[in-house]
Amino acid sequence: MADTPVGRGDPLDVLRRATPARVALGRAGQGLPTAPMLAFQLAHARARDAVRAELDPERMIRALARPAIVVSSAAADRAAYLADPNLGRRLAPGTPALPWGEYDLAIVVADGLSATALHAHAAPVAAALLARLADLRIAPMVVARQARVAIGDPIGQGLGARLVVVLIGERPGLSAADSLGAYLTWDPRPGRRDSERNCVSNIREPGGLAPAPAADKIAWLVRAALRLGFTGVDLKDREEIVPRLDLAGARPSGARRIFRSDPGL
Repeated sequence: MADTPVGRGDPLDVLRRATPARVALGRAGQGLPTAPMLAFQLAHARARDAVRAELDPERMIRALARPAIVVSSAAADRAAYLADPNLGRRLAPGTPALPWGEYDLAIVVADGLSATALHAHAAPVAAALLARLADLRIAPMVVARQARVAIGDPIGQGLGARLVVVLIGERPGLSAADSLGAYLTWDPRPGRRDSERNCVSNIREPGGLAPAPAADKIAWLVRAALRLGFTGVDLKDREEIVPRLDLAGARPSGARRIFRSDPGL
């Protein structure tokens, strides 16, 4: 088979423009062409940097433009956090009691596996979400360091919230190192299973779900959970916007609506 270069006029270029996945990279001898190899190494370096990045709570609070409570997980540092995931699911020993109240919703902003994602996208998502849920009783916002998704359970319980939303940096990949996720848990308390949560993922701009439509989707799930009294596998998103891909131009050309069954609504 002849070597397959990557360049202008390549008939597979339309496929590459249609997806961030590494497809049809070409070949130079027994290896990759220089440009795809350098792009891979850059993406790998960005992913490693994102995993190791430290959350700056003061910077995060300034971006949120509202007061927030800062807490830490039981992981003493980033190395401990990465070595033992369970540490990131528990609050640090000696954490002061959170201000309990009869709240509908608590919002936790957590570094997760990409503080880079949190600094880039959490503030606009939180602002858009709060604007859509202004009629609810919202607990004081919490910023959590060295945190996993489940740290929202003791935080939500401590605040007395009926529902918790955790905005958290997702595991970086070779397509994106700054992807934010939102996890919703009804009646938060330690011991909740992942199947009892809903997730809205790949929140980032450009290349993913932008803050405004992400907030629309999260707000819909919040109101559905408050009405039905549960989250997780039994709570289905009733409407999903799916872009249509114009392969000739390799860009979305419109959208169609898919309605999913939701027996509770």
